[in-house]
Amino acid sequence: MDVILLERVEKLGGIGDVVTVKNGFARNYLLPNKKALRANEANKKVFEANRAKIESDNAEKRTEAEKDAKSVDGKTVQLIRQASNTGQLYGSVSARDIVEALDGEGAKVTKSQINLARPIKAIGMHDVKVALHPEVSVTVHVNVARSPEEAELQAQGIDVIAQMFEEQAAPLAAETIQAENDAEAAEAAEAEAAKAKAARDAEKAAADAAAEAEAEAEPAEETADDAAATDDSADDAEDK
Repeated sequence: MDVILLERVEKLGGIGDVVTVKNGFARNYLLPNKKALRANEANKKVFEANRAKIESDNAEKRTEAEKDAKSVDGKTVQLIRQASNTGQLYGSVSARDIVEALDGEGAKVTKSQINLARPIKAIGMHDVKVALHPEVSVTVHVNVARSPEEAELQAQGIDVIAQMFEEQAAPLAAETIQAENDAEAAEAAEAEAAKAKAARDAEKAAADAAAEAEAEAEPAEETADDAAATDDSADDAEDK
């Protein structure tokens, strides 16, 4: 569908631009919110006849929005919510919640001005765009935490979930390191024991070999003595 824009629409165009959009987008958003007119001949004439007033009204609204932006831009709001250990909320933070939080900080905005594509469902620091006017946008910071203490840490730039996992992992890491050290010590002790056993076995083998050699040497000596005795007897017999 072709429409005439009555105000600036992001990614489409500015006042007076004729653009082509999907029928559903035109019927459900642009036309009912008076952001555009159907681009027929009658509406083109009506727009041109009122163009100066439309542009003047837009300029006044833009100036007012720029003034309001000073009290909203960069504002940080804190929302305390219940969440799991992984940081997932039991519920969500909606545009209405952000409006109420900003109102509590003295920043007046409407729900339609909060540009939140989907509800916030996790703790952390979230930057949210606020469109005070089609040509004036600011950013607010939404600090969603499980407690004021966590919110303070997040405001300092600390990832509380990552910190929590690190704290939980530290004892496990220490246990793992200790187990590895114990295993290395056990292996070293086992190696020393094997080395000592090998030395004892070598000593025993040497002792057994020496004993066996000594045992083999004794019969040889006895045989030599017997031979010597026989020779002596023979000599005595000849003398007689």
